[in-house]
Amino acid sequence: MPPSFWLRWRQLLLVYLFAVGTVAGSAYTMYVHYDFSHSLDTRSYLGVARGEFRGNSVTRRYRVLVPAAAAAVAWPLERIYAHIWPQRATSDWALRLAFYLVNTLLLAATGVVIFQTCLLYGATPTAALLGMVAVLTSRWAVYLAGLPLVDSLYMLVFALAFYAARSGSSLALVACILLGPHAKESFVFLAPWLLLFSQRAVRWPWQLLWLVASGLLAYAVRHWVDQQAGAEAQASVQNAFSHFENVSYSLHRLFSLKGVGEIFSIFGFFSLVLLLGARGSWAQIRSWLQPLGWASAGLGLVVVVHMLLSSELARMGYLFSPVFAVAFSLILTRHPSFRWLQSPPRTNPENRG
Repeated sequence: MPPSFWLRWRQLLLVYLFAVGTVAGSAYTMYVHYDFSHSLDTRSYLGVARGEFRGNSVTRRYRVLVPAAAAAVAWPLERIYAHIWPQRATSDWALRLAFYLVNTLLLAATGVVIFQTCLLYGATPTAALLGMVAVLTSRWAVYLAGLPLVDSLYMLVFALAFYAARSGSSLALVACILLGPHAKESFVFLAPWLLLFSQRAVRWPWQLLWLVASGLLAYAVRHWVDQQAGAEAQASVQNAFSHFENVSYSLHRLFSLKGVGEIFSIFGFFSLVLLLGARGSWAQIRSWLQPLGWASAGLGLVVVVHMLLSSELARMGYLFSPVFAVAFSLILTRHPSFRWLQSPPRTNPENRG
């Protein structure tokens, strides 16, 4: 391997450690202080991690990858807890800690993929890093990393999809396809976007074969889970179609004052950078808007579908993170409002020794 290869991976490792540090601190507070008594989602995923499928939520019991990873991490943690905190050894503390660790590492990996994508779109390393920070400091990053949830893996799937479309990486695309159906069933709405915009990575006939193979694997997992749960397969199909009942409620909520506040809260005051980017001449706006292209608009449409089918608009809107980070970093790189960030500071000759 050439020295430049190792230098590149050392740099990415530093970015990854930076991403871990960005997520871990605030998410730890969520992990320690969250009240689980009223959260059906977290109790469901804790049950899946313990192998308790019978009576568990039809919506969540098939998303086994993150709970399985958390269960594997929890096994040695339980031995440590038994020696240090005997009173916690028989509780969920070790498993909750394992979810926190797994989700933090997955979200940090998502951050690195987003950082790389920003660079591919032409952002400077500084702007790409700030774009990553804007995403990883969202209130939803804190929520998804600190709690026993599986959204972190789905975030990684979306980041890999957007990266593969830009870079032409077949490895990223195949990983996205194989992980997607096990992360969330709504991956089915991302699949057409992959076929349309990821031709550079894998041509559509081969993509279709990978999608079929991944779908068969997902079906096998679902069949096994149904056997453990003692449930019929059509129950999950009926549950999937029942999500269309949320569309009317989601639309009403989206176009309300509360809905606007929810959307703004996804990235908070970092969203104001996009408003600054919309200032100036059309040429200045086009300098960062045009590179986003139809792939970004298409991914935004996929996210909107997720939002409408879910009753949690902001949580699903967070899936737009890869596009938001790229737009954010391109504005910092190219818009005149941030020219001071784009060039190194000048040294005043009078201040030289």
